[in-house]
Amino acid sequence: MSKLVIVESPAKAKNIKGYLGKGYDVVASMGHVRDLPAERLSVDIENDFAPKYEVIQGKAEFVKNLKKKADSSDYVYLATDPDREGEAISWHLATLLGLDLNDKNRVTFNEITKHGVTEGMSQPRSIDIDLVDAQQARRILDRLIGYKLSPFISHKIRRGLSAGRVQSVALRLIVDREEEIRAFVPQEYWSIDAKFTNPPGKKVFSAAVYSKNGKKLKITNKEQSDAVLAELENAQYEVASIKKGTRKKNPTPPFTTSTLQQEASRRLSFQAKRTMKAAQELYEGVDVNGLGTVGLITYMRTDSLRISEDARAAGNKYISETYGEKYLPKTPRYYKSKGNIQDGHEAIRPTMPNVTPESVKASLTSDQFKIYKLVWERFIASLMESCLQETVKAEIAAGEYIFVATGYTVKFDGFTALYEELKDDGGADSEAPLPELAKGDILKLKSILGNQHFTQPPSRYTEASLTKALEENGVGRPSTYVTITSTILSREYIKREGKQFVPTELGEAVTNLLKDKIPNIVDVKYTSKMENDLDRIDDGSENYVDMIRLYYDEFEAPLERAKKEMQGVKIRLKEEETDEICEKCGRKMVVKVGRFGKFLACPGYPECKNTKPLVFKTTAKCPECGGEVIEKKTKRGTSFYGCSNYPKCNFSTWDAPSDEVCPKCGKSLFKRKGNVLYCPDKEGCGFTKPAPRKKKSGEE
Repeated sequence: MSKLVIVESPAKAKNIKGYLGKGYDVVASMGHVRDLPAERLSVDIENDFAPKYEVIQGKAEFVKNLKKKADSSDYVYLATDPDREGEAISWHLATLLGLDLNDKNRVTFNEITKHGVTEGMSQPRSIDIDLVDAQQARRILDRLIGYKLSPFISHKIRRGLSAGRVQSVALRLIVDREEEIRAFVPQEYWSIDAKFTNPPGKKVFSAAVYSKNGKKLKITNKEQSDAVLAELENAQYEVASIKKGTRKKNPTPPFTTSTLQQEASRRLSFQAKRTMKAAQELYEGVDVNGLGTVGLITYMRTDSLRISEDARAAGNKYISETYGEKYLPKTPRYYKSKGNIQDGHEAIRPTMPNVTPESVKASLTSDQFKIYKLVWERFIASLMESCLQETVKAEIAAGEYIFVATGYTVKFDGFTALYEELKDDGGADSEAPLPELAKGDILKLKSILGNQHFTQPPSRYTEASLTKALEENGVGRPSTYVTITSTILSREYIKREGKQFVPTELGEAVTNLLKDKIPNIVDVKYTSKMENDLDRIDDGSENYVDMIRLYYDEFEAPLERAKKEMQGVKIRLKEEETDEICEKCGRKMVVKVGRFGKFLACPGYPECKNTKPLVFKTTAKCPECGGEVIEKKTKRGTSFYGCSNYPKCNFSTWDAPSDEVCPKCGKSLFKRKGNVLYCPDKEGCGFTKPAPRKKKSGEE
């Protein structure tokens, strides 16, 4: 019998074919094959919001060939990704291929290993229509909101803008945070910090003033600080009390999609897109020396913390053999997932816990290795015993004042022998151990200072902290976090400053307009409620058409009201002034945005209607006429480079110019594929050399 298996990616198709062997033809759909066409609304609002799907442009020939394969096969298996989006792709495929939706032809693979593929193929089921409806509800609502709202803000602010169900909330979080930072008024405060030794010991430790006459001390200026220091000038420092205790530090759970993105950002400075690319490759399968082609991690889009008992047993075996039985907790640790999640598959974990990162390093790219190491260490650590710490709190009396020193020593390292999660500031817990102290010890003062501090405003969001905020507020889902940030960046609603997101004037204008006129769209709690309601479609407890109607009605009414209230109103943004002088009237030209992107225009419009292309000068010189090489944009926004003397000089290239010149002929060098600098001299100079490699950074 011939059996056709349809997956989403070519890499996965190749690997699954290797496991299934003869009798199976495995093909990749390359993601969605059918969708709502972008050029029109494609939703029949008057007919229960019926979607009008079409085969995606460029895939008609593929679908035609796929139908032939399906018709000539004895059985067709739909093996798209094991999530809501994958279920919808399977449904679209079944519809296009004329398959019976009641057939048990849907299979899922939580891991691309021999075991995972065999297990998946042994448990075929019917397409889960509730999951499909949940995906359709989101897709249709997103189309309705985006299609109706984007023209409104484009008309009121500037052409070509977009708004969406989730992206607008993410943008509001960033804008609100910026407003908090602007409104923040720093408050001065001082600390009195001392360093002591405990004779005859030599170890120096730190303590700070905590109270005076039993009341917590608050020092707000230098005068108060100096007064305290004066009172302590000849003080004797005696240990008044020692409190010892123990505390447990538990490991963090295995990764979900969002926590993997957050930790990769903190620890590796990876942007989410980079993290997910490496994770997808590890899931779909890599060629590993000694193992063949195998998926090294489970499915990477998940918000579940569940792990299989087989994986737990394999992880425990590795811990026992490597670290010893004492590193295994007496009672197995189970992590509980928060909220309403898709629990159809596990947390992100290694498919073979005994395969260490170092053992496969030679077979992986640098990014694959770093992500696999994170996933593997996090999973193994999650199964290990807690870290046991012995804490010490010392109170040191000096006249009316009490200083406090705290510290801890590790009694048993537990999971920290392998892995410890970083905090949002990029560091781990750091508290120095104290020397042996006893009540009544007289301490030797090494130094004492008053230190000025100011309260700090809240930090701007980074990709990691924004993902965390969206997840904690129930906005969006793991599979959408990457596209949310990339969308608002590409629309120039926000910009990056280092790792931080800063809203642009345009982003603030969009958010303020929506907050004023259509507040539900940018309300975090409202969007979270919508997300939870949409999740209830998954299990069949809500009808997806009723859900769309409810939220569409609540969106449409304020939108129509806003259109009426703002007739003839246009929000003006501050125009970016340049040093380019208008040759017709002498004014400094400004940057404007048109149908095909940015251009220069005279601010004297309508008296002066002069416009010209916006070009970016480079340091390179044209190899043909010596003119300046400038960066230009195609209508699709792709960069290319040409001579500023066009049309007199027709030099142009896709290759980026460098700051270096040819040592043979002195002309500017350009960089082509393969990271090679070359001389473009047509007389045949022929000089080439490797381009200097950029310093490695997580910022792409």
